[in-house]
Amino acid sequence: MTQRAELATVIDRLAVDEVITAYAVAVDDGDWTAYRRLYTADGWADYRSAGGIEGDAVAIADWLAGNLALFTMRQHLIVNRRIRFGLLDHDTGDTARVQADYLNPMRFATDTTPTAPDLVCGGRYDFALLRTTEGWRLREVIVREKWRSLAATGAATP
Repeated sequence: MTQRAELATVIDRLAVDEVITAYAVAVDDGDWTAYRRLYTADGWADYRSAGGIEGDAVAIADWLAGNLALFTMRQHLIVNRRIRFGLLDHDTGDTARVQADYLNPMRFATDTTPTAPDLVCGGRYDFALLRTTEGWRLREVIVREKWRSLAATGAATP
């Protein structure tokens, strides 16, 4: 690999990483306009493993807005990001897949005191991205929730 190709790969890795970070910030801040802008026109997501729905970015943003309104505090920590670039139309690097673990503590809206989270869940995201004329965009997001814990019981559920 030439230095020019290596530099382009580093730049792409940083750009893809920025999309994943923007995804977490949009969800945590409830910025559903920014959330929808992260997707391609045909982008979709699957939140069924976390008790949610599957659909296009508009349907998912609407569903998230309604369900996450229950929580005054949300903090998606997306870690252990593994980025792999793929091919589209015989041009290296037009697609990317990111597999990343997440930890998501949340506090119910009825809890106004600064306490520990009421609900914590964790799992793995599978992101598929596409290079577009506007930059990298999400084509697919699959949430694979592995566990959740409610503060009231302290018991983890699969």
